Amino acid sequence: MDINRLAPDFALRGLDERLHRLSDYRGRIIIVEFWSAECPHVVRTDASLRAAMSRWVDDVVWLAIASNANESLSELENAARERGLPAVLIDASQEAVDAFGAQVTPEVFVLSREGVVCYHGAVDDVSFCQRVATRSFVEEAVDALLAGKLPALTEIPAFGCSIIRET
Repeated sequence: MDINRLAPDFALRGLDERLHRLSDYRGRIIIVEFWSAECPHVVRTDASLRAAMSRWVDDVVWLAIASNANESLSELENAARERGLPAVLIDASQEAVDAFGAQVTPEVFVLSREGVVCYHGAVDDVSFCQRVATRSFVEEAVDALLAGKLPALTEIPAFGCSIIRET
Protein backbone atom coordinates (compact mmCIF):
# COMPACT_ATOMS: atom_id res chain seq x y z
CA MET A 1 0.00 0.00 0.00
CA ASP A 2 1.50 3.28 -1.10
CA ILE A 3 1.74 6.29 1.17
CA ASN A 4 -0.50 9.24 0.18
CA ARG A 5 -3.02 6.95 -1.53
CA LEU A 6 -6.63 6.46 -0.55
CA ALA A 7 -6.90 3.25 1.45
CA PRO A 8 -9.01 0.51 -0.13
CA ASP A 9 -12.48 0.28 1.38
CA PHE A 10 -13.61 -2.95 2.98
CA ALA A 11 -16.68 -4.33 4.70
CA LEU A 12 -15.85 -6.83 7.44
CA ARG A 13 -17.94 -8.37 10.18
CA GLY A 14 -16.62 -7.72 13.67
CA LEU A 15 -16.63 -9.87 16.76
CA ASP A 16 -19.46 -7.54 17.80
CA GLU A 17 -21.47 -9.05 14.86
CA ARG A 18 -21.71 -5.63 13.16
CA LEU A 19 -20.59 -4.95 9.60
CA HIS A 20 -17.75 -2.41 9.64
CA ARG A 21 -16.98 -0.45 6.47
CA LEU A 22 -13.72 1.47 6.47
CA SER A 23 -15.46 4.38 4.73
CA ASP A 24 -17.92 4.67 7.65
CA TYR A 25 -15.06 5.98 9.80
CA ARG A 26 -14.05 8.86 7.49
CA GLY A 27 -13.73 12.08 9.43
CA ARG A 28 -11.69 10.34 12.13
CA ILE A 29 -8.07 9.24 12.07
CA ILE A 30 -8.01 5.47 11.61
CA ILE A 31 -5.45 2.94 12.80
CA VAL A 32 -5.83 -0.20 10.68
CA GLU A 33 -3.83 -2.96 12.34
CA PHE A 34 -3.40 -6.43 10.92
CA TRP A 35 -3.70 -8.35 14.15
CA SER A 36 -3.27 -11.84 15.59
CA ALA A 37 -4.60 -13.58 18.66
CA GLU A 38 -1.40 -15.58 19.14
CA CYS A 39 1.53 -13.49 17.87
CA PRO A 40 3.66 -12.40 20.87
CA HIS A 41 4.51 -9.10 19.15
CA VAL A 42 0.80 -8.28 18.89
CA VAL A 43 0.27 -9.24 22.54
CA ARG A 44 3.00 -6.75 23.47
CA THR A 45 1.74 -3.90 21.27
CA ASP A 46 -1.95 -4.29 22.19
CA ALA A 47 -1.30 -2.78 25.62
CA SER A 48 0.57 0.25 24.26
CA LEU A 49 -2.04 0.93 21.56
CA ARG A 50 -4.87 0.59 24.08
CA ALA A 51 -3.12 3.10 26.38
CA ALA A 52 -2.60 5.54 23.51
CA MET A 53 -6.24 5.21 22.47
CA SER A 54 -7.29 6.47 25.91
CA ARG A 55 -5.70 9.83 24.97
CA TRP A 56 -7.40 10.03 21.58
CA VAL A 57 -10.89 8.83 22.53
CA ASP A 58 -13.07 10.85 20.13
CA ASP A 59 -10.63 11.57 17.31
CA VAL A 60 -9.16 8.16 16.50
CA VAL A 61 -10.57 4.71 15.77
CA TRP A 62 -8.51 1.50 16.02
CA LEU A 63 -9.58 -1.39 13.80
CA ALA A 64 -7.77 -4.65 14.49
CA ILE A 65 -8.16 -6.99 11.51
CA ALA A 66 -7.77 -10.73 12.06
CA SER A 67 -6.66 -12.31 8.76
CA ASN A 68 -4.76 -15.42 9.89
CA ALA A 69 -6.27 -18.58 8.38
CA ASN A 70 -5.20 -20.68 11.39
CA GLU A 71 -6.93 -18.70 14.17
CA SER A 72 -10.38 -19.84 15.28
CA LEU A 73 -13.24 -17.54 16.17
CA SER A 74 -13.02 -18.63 19.82
CA GLU A 75 -9.28 -17.79 19.90
CA LEU A 76 -10.01 -14.35 18.49
CA GLU A 77 -12.86 -13.72 20.94
CA ASN A 78 -10.80 -14.82 23.95
CA ALA A 79 -7.77 -12.72 22.99
CA ALA A 80 -9.88 -9.64 22.24
CA ARG A 81 -11.73 -9.95 25.55
CA GLU A 82 -8.57 -10.59 27.61
CA ARG A 83 -6.74 -7.64 26.03
CA GLY A 84 -9.72 -5.26 26.05
CA LEU A 85 -9.71 -4.50 22.33
CA PRO A 86 -12.37 -2.14 20.99
CA ALA A 87 -12.99 -3.64 17.53
CA VAL A 88 -11.67 -6.87 16.02
CA LEU A 89 -12.80 -7.47 12.45
CA ILE A 90 -12.74 -10.89 10.79
CA ASP A 91 -11.04 -11.06 7.38
CA ALA A 92 -11.81 -14.74 6.70
CA SER A 93 -11.58 -14.30 2.92
CA GLN A 94 -8.28 -12.41 3.32
CA GLU A 95 -9.53 -9.72 0.93
CA ALA A 96 -8.55 -6.85 3.25
CA VAL A 97 -5.05 -8.16 3.95
CA ASP A 98 -4.54 -8.69 0.22
CA ALA A 99 -5.83 -5.20 -0.65
CA PHE A 100 -3.52 -3.57 1.89
CA GLY A 101 -0.59 -5.89 1.12
CA ALA A 102 0.17 -6.62 4.77
CA GLN A 103 2.64 -9.44 5.44
CA VAL A 104 2.96 -9.64 9.24
CA THR A 105 1.16 -8.98 12.49
CA PRO A 106 1.25 -6.37 13.83
CA GLU A 107 1.40 -4.29 10.66
CA VAL A 108 -0.22 -0.88 10.87
CA PHE A 109 -1.64 1.67 8.45
CA VAL A 110 -2.53 5.10 9.87
CA LEU A 111 -5.12 6.90 7.76
CA SER A 112 -5.95 10.59 7.70
CA ARG A 113 -9.49 11.84 8.29
CA GLU A 114 -9.93 11.63 4.49
CA GLY A 115 -8.90 7.96 4.40
CA VAL A 116 -5.44 8.54 2.93
CA VAL A 117 -2.56 6.30 4.09
CA CYS A 118 -0.12 8.56 5.97
CA TYR A 119 1.94 5.92 7.78
CA HIS A 120 2.62 2.22 7.14
CA GLY A 121 4.73 -0.18 9.14
CA ALA A 122 5.71 -1.14 12.66
CA VAL A 123 3.91 -0.05 15.81
CA ASP A 124 7.20 0.87 17.49
CA ASP A 125 10.97 0.38 17.25
CA VAL A 126 11.21 -3.08 18.83
CA SER A 127 13.17 -5.56 16.69
CA PHE A 128 15.45 -8.59 17.02
CA CYS A 129 18.23 -6.27 18.20
CA GLN A 130 16.14 -3.92 20.31
CA ARG A 131 13.82 -5.58 22.80
CA VAL A 132 12.33 -2.51 24.52
CA ALA A 133 10.43 0.21 22.68
CA THR A 134 11.90 3.71 22.77
CA ARG A 135 9.61 5.16 20.07
CA SER A 136 6.02 4.58 19.06
CA PHE A 137 5.79 5.24 15.34
CA VAL A 138 2.00 4.93 15.46
CA GLU A 139 1.70 7.50 18.24
CA GLU A 140 4.02 9.87 16.37
CA ALA A 141 1.94 9.53 13.19
CA VAL A 142 -1.41 10.00 14.95
CA ASP A 143 -0.16 12.95 17.03
CA ALA A 144 1.12 14.65 13.86
CA LEU A 145 -2.23 14.18 12.11
CA LEU A 146 -4.10 15.48 15.16
CA ALA A 147 -1.86 18.58 15.03
CA GLY A 148 -2.79 19.10 11.38
CA LYS A 149 0.60 17.94 10.08
CA LEU A 150 1.84 14.97 8.11
CA PRO A 151 3.95 12.42 9.99
CA ALA A 152 7.71 12.96 9.70
CA LEU A 153 8.20 9.21 9.35
CA THR A 154 5.80 7.68 6.84
CA GLU A 155 7.07 4.15 6.40
CA ILE A 156 9.23 1.63 8.23
CA PRO A 157 9.28 -2.17 7.91
CA ALA A 158 6.84 -3.96 10.20
CA PHE A 159 8.28 -6.52 12.63
CA GLY A 160 6.22 -9.49 13.74
CA CYS A 161 4.72 -12.86 12.83
CA SER A 162 3.95 -13.86 9.24
CA ILE A 163 0.29 -13.77 8.28
CA ILE A 164 -0.94 -17.32 7.67
CA ARG A 165 -2.60 -17.57 4.27
CA GLU A 166 -5.23 -19.94 2.95
CA THR A 167 -3.67 -22.77 0.97
